[in-house]
Amino acid sequence: MNMKVGVVMGSTSDLGVMKGAFEILDQFGVDYEKKVFSAHRTPLALEEWIKGARERGIVAFIAAAGGAAHLAGVVAAHTTLPVIGVPIMSKALRGLDSLLAMAQMPSGIPVATVAIDGAKNAALLAIEIMGVTDEPLHQKLREFRAEQARKILETEI
Repeated sequence: MNMKVGVVMGSTSDLGVMKGAFEILDQFGVDYEKKVFSAHRTPLALEEWIKGARERGIVAFIAAAGGAAHLAGVVAAHTTLPVIGVPIMSKALRGLDSLLAMAQMPSGIPVATVAIDGAKNAALLAIEIMGVTDEPLHQKLREFRAEQARKILETEI
C-alpha cells in the first residue's frame, strides 16, 4: 500500500496557509488526503475518518487550526500515528493561542507542532517520518536539503 499523509483543517479559511504543505507534498510525490473537520462541530465525522486512516495508507497526520486549535489534539487522541500541528494565525492573539493549544498537550498524547502558519515545515516533517522506511523518499529529502544549501552558498550580496 502506498504511504500517504492525512491533512485536516478546521476551516476552509485555512486553505491559504495549507497550500504550502500541499506544494511540498506534491514536490516530493507524496500522496495525501485533505479534509475539513471541526473538532467541535463535527467530532464524530472526524473520529470516523481517523479510525480508517491506517488501512487507507496514512502514516502521519497534519492538523491545522486557529483559535482554540483543538483539532490536532483531538486527532492525536484518536490515533497512535504521528500528528503534526500547524497553528494558524488568528486575529485575536496572532496565532499564539493556537500555538500554545498544540504545544501544551498532556503527557502521553503528543502533537509535534511547527511555527505559526508553518505548513511547509509540517509537510517536510511528515516526509522525514515517511523517509525512515522509504529510502527513495529519504534520498529526495537529502537532495532537497543539499539544494537549499547550494542556493545559500551561491548567493552574492
